[in-house]
Amino acid sequence: MTPNLFFAPPSPAYASRREFLARAGGGFGLLALAALLMDEESAHAEANPLAPKVSHFSAKAKSVIWLFMNGGPSQVDTWEYKPELAKRDGQELKGFDPNTGFFRDQVGPVMKSPFKFARHGQSGAWVSEIFPNLSRHVDRMAFIHSCWTDSNNHSPALFKINTGFARMGFPCVGSWVTYGLGSLSRNLPAFVVMYDTLGRGVPKGHSQNWGAGFLPSVYQGTALKPQGDPIDDMRRLPEMTDDTQRRQLDLVAKLNGRRLAQHPAEADWSARIESFELAYRMQMAAPEALDITRETQSTLRMYGADNPRCSHFAKQCLMARRLVERGVRFVQIYSGGMENERSWDGHQNLYANHTQFAGETDQPIAALLTDLAARGLLDETLVIWGGEFGRLPLVQKGGTGRDHNPHAFTYWFAGGGVKGGVHYGETDELGHKAVVDRVSVNDLHATILHLLGLDHKRLTYRFNGRDFRLTDVAGVVVRDILA
Repeated sequence: MTPNLFFAPPSPAYASRREFLARAGGGFGLLALAALLMDEESAHAEANPLAPKVSHFSAKAKSVIWLFMNGGPSQVDTWEYKPELAKRDGQELKGFDPNTGFFRDQVGPVMKSPFKFARHGQSGAWVSEIFPNLSRHVDRMAFIHSCWTDSNNHSPALFKINTGFARMGFPCVGSWVTYGLGSLSRNLPAFVVMYDTLGRGVPKGHSQNWGAGFLPSVYQGTALKPQGDPIDDMRRLPEMTDDTQRRQLDLVAKLNGRRLAQHPAEADWSARIESFELAYRMQMAAPEALDITRETQSTLRMYGADNPRCSHFAKQCLMARRLVERGVRFVQIYSGGMENERSWDGHQNLYANHTQFAGETDQPIAALLTDLAARGLLDETLVIWGGEFGRLPLVQKGGTGRDHNPHAFTYWFAGGGVKGGVHYGETDELGHKAVVDRVSVNDLHATILHLLGLDHKRLTYRFNGRDFRLTDVAGVVVRDILA
């Protein structure tokens, strides 16, 4: 009698009939599936997705410190001297589009700057009196005066300057950089964000500004909390010894490794194993890296850690230096919080607003540049200063402030392969619109990536059937500021 093969017991090579059917059902279909998953697997080939990667070409900059002046600092009251404002103070700006700013019904006449300007450095750069310390560093800075964006509202403008798109859901610059280059540190996050510590809140758009979007979440920014331990669970429980924690991690890694061996296509298990290991290493390294009390008293005084006016930002700048010194790839520090006068958003009284926030940041940022240079770190650290847009050369009715201006704002870069003491681009005589060598947000991003050795056209990630990049389908490197 011919045996019934369908009901025959499985081979001893299989633990059960269920396993036999599961494995036998693959066949050529499994080969096809493997081919479809090949691209995804290659993206996760390394157990550590933050391992250092080779750049597209050699570059001086290895890390970035982005000093973000949240709210929109006024270009004509900080780094761009416009004497025509004083000459035409109180006059109507003919042909002005009232929809330019955010408050279309509060458009007033031309307003002169309430601040005095003077030339500084061998380059003779004009600088507002609100920056007495930073004015000594103008020969290290490359100014871009012709920046422009396409939104006059904070949230979309913040998304634009951070991600290249004026809507949420896209990876930010820091995420793209760590995706492209990995991290220089095995023990600390690759991308760290610090925001206001005085209870003024986070920037509008919140953590979307430092999110990874559709990139793997390992590339998102790690935001340091303003109160308590900067990172959750940074310190292990008192009853947990190093040996006990190590044995727990080894057990978890063994279990996850077994799962990975059984299902090699599920490569996220490798990332999960690495995330536990990184958390363990961070508990060892982060407390030391973020402890500024280890600095000398002279260093603390230089930054202004003992100055009540700027001590909060001083501590953040000092932590930024300590982080890049230890291999953190990207640090972003926000000056100012959520609502109008609690940030650089000087709608009502620009004099008081900018005096306050410049006073909070001038000494710490100047000290950061001095400190990085003294330690030989400035050449390999790109320092960036700027906000999400500029401000109008007009007074906003009902006060002595200025409304938003997407048509013109200033950024400066220092260190990291930048040519110091140069000025690129121009605005019109009132600082209203960028008119010469206009620089879009895509151009800014292309330049940042270039200084890090990344070609913005080649740094791509496939999502929903399309290759995305930080600069979308635009972007030109501003080569005139390169050393």
